[in-house]
Parts: sequence; structure tokens; C-alpha cells
Amino acid sequence: MKSPAEIAAKYETVGTSKTEMPFGKTLLLGILAGAFIALGGLGSQIASCCAADPSSARMISSVVFPIGLFMVLVGGAELFTGNCLITIPVLSGKAKISGMLRNWVIVYFGNMIGGFLIALLASYSHIYSFSNNELAQSVVSTAVTKANISFSDGLLRGILCNVLVCMAVWCSFAADELAGKVFALWLPVMLFIICGFEHCVANMYFIPAGMLASALYGIPADGLSLFGFFVTNLIPVTIGNIIGGGICVGAMYYAIYLKKN
Repeated sequence: MKSPAEIAAKYETVGTSKTEMPFGKTLLLGILAGAFIALGGLGSQIASCCAADPSSARMISSVVFPIGLFMVLVGGAELFTGNCLITIPVLSGKAKISGMLRNWVIVYFGNMIGGFLIALLASYSHIYSFSNNELAQSVVSTAVTKANISFSDGLLRGILCNVLVCMAVWCSFAADELAGKVFALWLPVMLFIICGFEHCVANMYFIPAGMLASALYGIPADGLSLFGFFVTNLIPVTIGNIIGGGICVGAMYYAIYLKKN
């Protein structure tokens, strides 16, 4: 197992390479990551929609959802929230701020494309008709809740979420064997789902999926709109994710393990 100092040094190299990746490759890997996270979200919705109570539903979701991050890290893809750790090589002088921002923008929109594609495919393949449309009701309800979140709740839940997501990425770097990587990444992601934190890339699937399910199944969805998606949810959650991953994890570990005194 790698020590935290070894992980920090390894991510310096990994993060720097991310900022130097060609546009096309970065975009395609971003689309894949958005699709993988969305598939994890879809699976978690199916598994939990008939749960006996909300607590059981979250627990079931938490077991299934991390499959998305597993595919990102093991299969290879570019996830915006994980890439908030690029602050590490930027602070150490190995990467440029412009390169980090370029990566973030390309990956962010790639993730959005991937999430929307899965929402579209799930909707028009009528997956949401599962259990006499109970899944569709659940999908719409989730989207409505997220599209009506307050700015402060979205920001703070976004911070807490990406602390855990970036810790999942960080811990996976500690292991050399596949089984160790899977175990390491699974637990922090489980925790963020159980706690109900906000992940901007997951929401790029959850909210469009709710919009589509509402339209296809005629389910009322108060406040579910593009404004609720982009402005009410994504803006505060994205800012929170950047703070949580880039500052609370990335900058903190840089200061502890890489900063020269």
C-alpha cells in the first residue's frame, strides 16, 4: 500500500498529464465518465425504488452507485469532480492554472453529454416503467427535490460530497491490486450517498432523467425546469464540489505532503 506522501507524489504526475491531454481525447473520456456515473445512478434508482422506507432506499443506493466511479477509475475516464484534485500539481508548479481550467471545462461538458445520453436512452427504452411506473415516480421526485434546493444547501452539500469523492479517488491510488482499489473507492462514495450530498456530475443525469420521465409518463413536476437544473442546482453544487475537492482535499494534501518549507 502506498503512503499518503507517495499518493501525493503520484497524483502530481497524473494530474499534470491530465492538463496536457488533447482536446478530443479529453472530451471523449469526459463523455464516458458522465455515462458511467449516470449508469451507476440509474442502477441505484432501480435497486432502491421499491424500498420499504427512505433510510433503506439510501442504503441500497449507496451499495450500487459506486459502480459508476469504479468504471471511471478502473476503465479509464475523466470525471470533473475527481479532477478537482488537479489543484495539487498546480500548487506544486508542475501544471499551469490555464491547463487545469481547460481540463475542467472540457471534462465538465463531456460529463454533461454522457449523463444526458444515458437519461435519454433510459427514458426512450422505457426502463422507468419498472414496477408499474413506480421507478418513473421516484426518478421525477428525485429531480424535483434537486431542482428546488437552496443555494446554501447545494453549496455545502457539494463541498461535503466532493471531499468524499476525492478521498475515494485518493484512497484508490493507495492500492496496487484491483480488489484493494475497489474496496478503497467504494466506502467514501457509499457514505456520500447515505448522507444525501450533492454531486454535480450525478445531477447531470438525475435532473434530465426526471424531466424526461415527467414528460413521457405525465407525472407532475413542480419547479423542474432548465433554470432549476442549471442555475438552482448545478451552479452552487459545482462551486461546492470545487471547494471540497480542490481546496479541502487537494490543497490540504499539497500543503501537508508536497509544500517545501
